[in-house]
This record gives sequence, C-alpha cells and structure tokens, in this order.
Amino acid sequence: MCSLWISPSLTLTGQLVRLEPLTLDHVDALREAVRDGELHTAWWTSTPSPDAMAADIRNKLALRDAGSMVPFACIRLVDGVTVGVTTYYDLSPEVPRLEIGYTWSRASSHGTGTNPDSKLLLLEYAFEELGCQRVGIRTKWSNHQSRAAIERLGLKRDGILRSYARLRNGVVDDAVLYSALSTEWPAIKAGLTTRVNRHVTHAARDAAQ
Repeated sequence: MCSLWISPSLTLTGQLVRLEPLTLDHVDALREAVRDGELHTAWWTSTPSPDAMAADIRNKLALRDAGSMVPFACIRLVDGVTVGVTTYYDLSPEVPRLEIGYTWSRASSHGTGTNPDSKLLLLEYAFEELGCQRVGIRTKWSNHQSRAAIERLGLKRDGILRSYARLRNGVVDDAVLYSALSTEWPAIKAGLTTRVNRHVTHAARDAAQ
C-alpha cells in the first residue's frame, strides 16, 4: 500500500522551510496565507478559497488515508509563518516514481527562496531516500508563472496533454508535464542548493542591517 511507502507523518526540514504533515489544525493559518495575494481568485489556478480551505484539507487527508497522497503544510522557519501547501501524489512505488503537486504559496513568499527550498527537500527525499527513478510536476498551460518556476528548478518538459482540465472560469486548458530523472538529480540538486544558499545569505545580510 502506498501509505506504507511514504510515512504520512514525514517531516522535512531545510534551511528556509519545514514541510510538516498537513492537518485541520492548519486551516486558519492557510486561510490567512491564501488571502495574501488573493491567490484563489486567479482564473488559471485551483487554489482553494478561504471558505473552502477546510474541505480542501479534508479531501487531501482522505487521499492520504487511501494511500494516494502525502500532503504537507509549508512553514517558514524564520518566523513560523505558514506559507502554503504541497503534496506527493500519483505514488507508484513499484517503479518507483511520484509527482509533486497541488502546490501553492502565499504571494509575499514568492521570490524569497521558500519554493526552491521546498522543492529541494521533496526531490532530495524522493531520489535519495525513496530511490525514485522519476519525479514529475505538472501545471496548466495558462499558468505562465508556474511553468517558468518549474523550468527554473531544472526539470525538463515531457509534453502537453491537450484539453486536459477545465478551469474555474469554464475554459478548457492544456496540462504541461515536466519531470526529473534520477540521472539528472545531481545537477538539479547543485542548482537548487546554490539558489537556496543565495537566499539564506541575503536573509542573513538583511537581518544584520
């Protein structure tokens, strides 16, 4: 069963963030986080609204209990602020492979290094602890910000699934598939580590001023 492959109590700690098991205790903090930038109002995203946050978490916990998802709350280490949510899903231990997704982060955290640190933690655990051969990330064609962020991580575009998902405004959109292979992981890790270290250095310099 997939839930035995990855412990639902898994916690990963990096230099900027901690990924801890998502629970209903995170509801209020995540409602506040999604209001930072009003992320849920963007037509190209499926980010839950504040009113739908509890239901969204319950759905992810049900998928966790079924062994098909491992959801995390992302916590910023410097101040304990809840940044957002991310998950492992599409778990296939027989390959092994998985996907990282259902990710969103408060707008004020964009460009601060929390996303690359989070991805570094997730990719590192997947490749080095789980022995994954492939880790995938997908996004919608219309979400240009997400596509650019994934490409900056160093993942390669596998292809496009046309007319794959219907957006909240009713428009049918394509899905863009990206992946990293175990043979590519050392170079991706080096690049992500450099990015995270740069943000840590800048944060330390700002704190000293």
